[in-house]
Amino acid sequence: MMQLGNINLVAGRDLPCEPSPPALHGITFSSASQSRQPLERLLLVQTIMDGTRSSSPKRRRNDEDDSDDAPPRKRSASRTPPNTSPSYRLAERPARRYSRDDSEDDRRFYRDRRQSNSRSRSPSQSRSSTSRRRSHSPGSTPPPPKPTELHYKPTLILRGHKKPISVVKFSPDGRWIASASADCTIKIWDAYTGALEHTLEGHLAGISTISWSPDSRILASGSDDKSIRLWDTTTGLAHPTPFIGHHNYVYSLAFSPKGNMLVSGSYDEAVYVWDVRAARVMRSLPAHSDPVGGVDFVRDGTLIVSCSHDGLIRVWDTATGQCLRTLVHEDNAPVSSVIFSPNGKYILAWTLDSCVRLWDYIEGKGKCVKTYQGHVNKNYSLSGAFGTYGAKSPNPQTPMVEYAFIASGTEESNVIIWDVSSKNVLQRLEGHTDAVLSVDTHPTKKLIASAGLDRVVRVWEALDTPGKAKVDSVNANGVKQEETETNGFDAEALPSKSRVESQADHNS
Repeated sequence: MMQLGNINLVAGRDLPCEPSPPALHGITFSSASQSRQPLERLLLVQTIMDGTRSSSPKRRRNDEDDSDDAPPRKRSASRTPPNTSPSYRLAERPARRYSRDDSEDDRRFYRDRRQSNSRSRSPSQSRSSTSRRRSHSPGSTPPPPKPTELHYKPTLILRGHKKPISVVKFSPDGRWIASASADCTIKIWDAYTGALEHTLEGHLAGISTISWSPDSRILASGSDDKSIRLWDTTTGLAHPTPFIGHHNYVYSLAFSPKGNMLVSGSYDEAVYVWDVRAARVMRSLPAHSDPVGGVDFVRDGTLIVSCSHDGLIRVWDTATGQCLRTLVHEDNAPVSSVIFSPNGKYILAWTLDSCVRLWDYIEGKGKCVKTYQGHVNKNYSLSGAFGTYGAKSPNPQTPMVEYAFIASGTEESNVIIWDVSSKNVLQRLEGHTDAVLSVDTHPTKKLIASAGLDRVVRVWEALDTPGKAKVDSVNANGVKQEETETNGFDAEALPSKSRVESQADHNS
């Protein structure tokens, strides 16, 4: 069960097997709406919030009430919302994130609450209420307090790229880390040992973006040579037919959840939707009037989001190419990167005014609900990801309560982590020596990968308590160069350069 304060992000990644969805306090959306058409789903919550009400079914009085000769009791005011439709109730549930929408405990809680508001109770209901009061007595174990800080420590340092790294991504199955660089190569590393599995070569210019297919077998890459290539991650070979169509740098890519489509954004101001099997453009979206910085698919593939330096964020119907929403902040800062939240109900956008904004694109015409600050972002296109953290209870029978965070790169040589709900900074990961351009989170483990201008990929692991962590520095041949004990915050304590890399630089 994951509580996230005032925002609810039902989690889920673009995976063959998705993790349990989370929820957030105050704003909660049912995953059942995923089956609706895109425009219907966009209007669902707006219709509910405009005052749609459905009458509650009348309760049947029990036999004891029917046999009572006393005058009828005055009906007490109900404490339940007047609208008892499933969608309305879901919108008022407490915070849960990356948990099932209706666990047995939650169903029991809401059933008991309705029973406590009924006009009469049977003996069994009275006994149930008494047992509930006992279970919540002062002697019971309270839920653990929400953590105010995180304790990520460096665990791997991956060296091998000769120029700055533009993007780093975990594979959906969690086994691999892919990093793409201005040196025209992509490297695939073992996410747990740091061993180098493949070096992919074929692009004629620097690589700005990569995207994993949902089954982790295919990696798509977009380059400054204006082409998109697909790579077999098992063999390390490129598919024979590159995707040709853009007239300028390809800057952003995203696979659809089924893996049959690929969306690309380019400096030519266009957004293309590609048929992966046929390697052809299915649809061209007249998206923006400036270079497109980011694109993404919603978790069910029915919507596409794009952003641009023109300051606009647009939401598109994948099937028709219709623009369903246009989001713009009053500051109109250039938008450099954008992703959907894990449940597809929010959009997270990075802007070149040192802000990261969370947008609710469903309600009304869309509005910014959270703004995250505390970092510098004025020159580079930064990116990040959602993740989760939790608090363990001393009682092993009490489930862990989980919350959501946002991890992002900064131009200050560190990674910043915010709590989604409170916007508080939970931790800054120190160790990089230049701007951190890309950050990603592991789909199932408490791992974070980061990379940037210092040509190094760093992998961070969450610890339950502050302490020392062993750091393995791995070169491009997968050989561990050093093993260092560090507190994870002292950048000088980390190995600055491996012996093999130093020798390679000397020979060149």
